[in-house]
Amino acid sequence: MPAERCLGIVIPALNAGPGLARALEGLAEGRAVFELDILVVDGGSTDDTVAVAETYGARVIASAKGRGTQLAAGADAVRGDWLLFLHADTVLAAGWADELAAFMASGRDRAAYFRFRLDDEAPGARRIERLVAWRCRVLGLPYGDQGLALARDLYTAFGGYPDQPLMEDVYLARRFGRSRLVGLETAAVTSARRYQRDGYWRRPTRNLFCLFLYLLGVPSRMIARLYR
Repeated sequence: MPAERCLGIVIPALNAGPGLARALEGLAEGRAVFELDILVVDGGSTDDTVAVAETYGARVIASAKGRGTQLAAGADAVRGDWLLFLHADTVLAAGWADELAAFMASGRDRAAYFRFRLDDEAPGARRIERLVAWRCRVLGLPYGDQGLALARDLYTAFGGYPDQPLMEDVYLARRFGRSRLVGLETAAVTSARRYQRDGYWRRPTRNLFCLFLYLLGVPSRMIARLYR
């Protein structure tokens, strides 16, 4: 199989069983397009996360807890000349594999992310989606819940994910710069559970405040205490 068809998918997880099952189901179409290595990086789950991953044919490795730490560990351990990083509660919509394959065939000097969508019909969900689209278009800052796909050598050249508890996606997006980031049309459908719990105004306001602090240079470990 050509190198551009060998795709390693890294999913950091912590007590993510039900959402992980849906995410892995959504990856099934990729087996007709790519040679896949799906790797779940478990941060010490006490639920059925590991069993779910193995049921759906994913490999599992253990890592210290922390999304940046888990992503970096997964990148080192997964097989594939191309990498796709995906959150455990994010489901790629139908057609993702063909669109990603077309992107991969266009060259190795850029990274791609999917269109953000929430699995909720509330007006607040549409408002958040518009805000995310603006953030990506104007600031060039896609977040990890939109996935990130790129050639392994590009990932390595830019230093990969940092060992930090928060904003690891912002760190890497800023390293790439807007010109190296390509938005795909396929949706990455993410669980709206946190917005439903914390509020469609309160949570994004807190998230923006955390981003502002990070851009000001406040250490991510301090921001993580506020975020949680």
